[in-house]
Amino acid sequence: MPLDSGATIGPFTLAYQTYGTLNADRSNAILVCHALTGDQFVCEPHPVTGKPGWWSMLIGPGLPIDTDRYFIICANVLGGCMGTTGPAETDPETGRPFGLTFPVITIGDMVRAQMLLVDHLGIDQLFCVIGGSMGGMQVLQLASAYPDRVFAALPIATAARHSAQNIAFHEVGRQAIMADPDWHGGDYAARDIRPTRGLSVARMAAHITYLSETALHRKFGRNLQDRQRLGFSFDADFQVESYLRHQGMTFVDRFDANSYLYITRAMDYFDLAAEHGGVLADAFRPGGKPTPVRFCLVSFTSDWLFPTAESRAIVHGLNTVAANVSFVEIASDKGHDAFLLDEPEFHRVMRGFLEGLAEHRGLGQRLVASR
Repeated sequence: MPLDSGATIGPFTLAYQTYGTLNADRSNAILVCHALTGDQFVCEPHPVTGKPGWWSMLIGPGLPIDTDRYFIICANVLGGCMGTTGPAETDPETGRPFGLTFPVITIGDMVRAQMLLVDHLGIDQLFCVIGGSMGGMQVLQLASAYPDRVFAALPIATAARHSAQNIAFHEVGRQAIMADPDWHGGDYAARDIRPTRGLSVARMAAHITYLSETALHRKFGRNLQDRQRLGFSFDADFQVESYLRHQGMTFVDRFDANSYLYITRAMDYFDLAAEHGGVLADAFRPGGKPTPVRFCLVSFTSDWLFPTAESRAIVHGLNTVAANVSFVEIASDKGHDAFLLDEPEFHRVMRGFLEGLAEHRGLGQRLVASR
């Protein structure tokens, strides 16, 4: 497969999970795209951590993404570390892990790989493609690059380009990894070690950006951790410190440090308008005509990582070409992570959008009810 960098990759493996049943005319397939640290285990217990799938409250029988009606596909992105070919996998030419010899990838490359999977499954047009954060970037890229193969798109808490602030946060995380003496220029796998300290710090820094100040204060405030008074040391005096350290330590058990470098870089490179002469509207004007894709964009009021203004810019671009688009800003104090949490209004919006599309496409009856 050709890559945006000019390199090629292949053969390569794409690890994926499916849920539900593909109907006779293959018209009920929904592609779910995961965020930076997500994977293909979207609604089942994770094989490494044992925790519920990251969207288990949204995907399943009778849930907004109803597995009794839709056929759900979720793939680990190219460059990932849960079975899809990435820097931790073995290079067949050398017999060693790729490490930093793995080619640099983009959101476009991730999408191109997933569309090869869609082809493999014999699906001509996806009923909908859905994703939040980096998953939302994939949704936008896919809807722009393959407008005739997507009936509808639901980008959530995302942007048409990565901001300078977000690139800066990612660089802090990458530098933390590369400063770890166990990183060894990305060749740590050959030494049977891992830069766990650097990756843990990268996760801690990133996790702060996923939350809002209100959410942090409500959950932790300035409460002390297992003590009645300040310890006057550099142990975890405060509950929020203990929480972040726990997030960092558990993350290293399921994620590869080099994958983190590659995937954050792919997000940094994402700029949909730049691919179309700097005009975002042109990304949604294939052949000079308005995109046929039906869009619903969702943002959250307290998301400062991908603020509502970023979603509005996409909506304006779609409005410019008279595309079919709706937009909802959800009032929430949970920050960027709101799309992964129990947010009833968001769940209602998703259910309503999908049910309206299903009725339009004749998917009004749940498959389980017709059997």
